[in-house]
Amino acid sequence: MQKRLFQFQTGRLVTRRTHLALCLALLAFAGASQAALAQPLQLPGAQPFNAPGTQQAAPTSSIAPAAPRAPSMPAIKVAGEDAIVGRVLRHNGGPGEAVFEKTSAGFGLKLTVDGFQSSNLVEPCAVSFGDAPVPVTSLGRPAGVPRYRLEAPICPIVFDVLDGAFLVVEPAQPCVVEAAACRIDPRGLWGPDARTLPARAKEIEAARGAAERAVREGYRTLTAKADAVDQRAIAREQAGFSAERELICRAFQREGQIGFCGARLTEARAASIRARLGISSEPAKPAAKPRPRPAAPAAGAGPLPLTPQ
Repeated sequence: MQKRLFQFQTGRLVTRRTHLALCLALLAFAGASQAALAQPLQLPGAQPFNAPGTQQAAPTSSIAPAAPRAPSMPAIKVAGEDAIVGRVLRHNGGPGEAVFEKTSAGFGLKLTVDGFQSSNLVEPCAVSFGDAPVPVTSLGRPAGVPRYRLEAPICPIVFDVLDGAFLVVEPAQPCVVEAAACRIDPRGLWGPDARTLPARAKEIEAARGAAERAVREGYRTLTAKADAVDQRAIAREQAGFSAERELICRAFQREGQIGFCGARLTEARAASIRARLGISSEPAKPAAKPRPRPAAPAAGAGPLPLTPQ
């Protein structure tokens, strides 16, 4: 009887120990499961998880940062001095006459300017600057096109060379030539005789369309590079250009039908914007042809025989 009781108690003791071990295993499994659930699921190739309060180093990349985009504008035709050399140009396509010529010292301008008598502003008159070309001095390309000063004491003139025309930007006021009692105003565009322009209407229209697109793109690029204050100034400048062009070109003959003056002033504005953006408007120079190298002597060949003199 005692032996059986001992066996029963021993079996009970074993059962309790097994139950305790099973409970501890379940608790350990539950703790491990909870810890696993607290961590996010890691997929192959994913970035490692960062615990709260820790910082993750930025991934290094072997790709270099993109270079800043260079300013760009649609290509336009920017004329040089050859576009007006030897051509007879007229003030606003009508009266007056100017011929830009090459001289031994550079360039010169033969000029006759129309005007009105200083004592009677309805009586026409004209002033000739002489039979020989008056020397002109280059002022570079401050507005993207060639600029020159006419060295004439009676009326110093500054003008920009355009395509088949030139635009007088100075003097600010008409000149009064006392010796001729004539008041002349050379300002405005000097271009071809307006009577010859209808045959070029399509060519002029296409040129103006290309220049308009270049000006719009140029102002868009200037605006993108500017701050808020400069953007407002650029917007005022863009609006003011249209008014300035209308003011200058309304005196050019047949402008409403042909639009020659408007086309050339728009091209000049596009060239000016290109200069401000740092885009060169200089005519492309032909590349120098490489000099041919002398042929190398063939392998094993001796020196060339001397030719008796």
